Amino acid sequence: MTMTTCNPPLQHATSQQISLLGLAKLAFAAKSQRRALLELDADALDDLGLTVEQAKSEANRPFWDVPASWRAKNR
Repeated sequence: MTMTTCNPPLQHATSQQISLLGLAKLAFAAKSQRRALLELDADALDDLGLTVEQAKSEANRPFWDVPASWRAKNR
């Protein structure tokens, strides 16, 4: 018995899949939200279930490091 396999054809990225403007918007949103996170007091962070150290850690992440769910919406 002979088994033959083939690789699927390469798919080229389309403007719908990758949008530089969309990626820039994600980066700006992440930076803005992380900046706002730093401005919350300890009580507000506690309401969110975060410590001051966790908030600082999140705020110090690079702007391009956004959650996978955000990137999926941008495609």
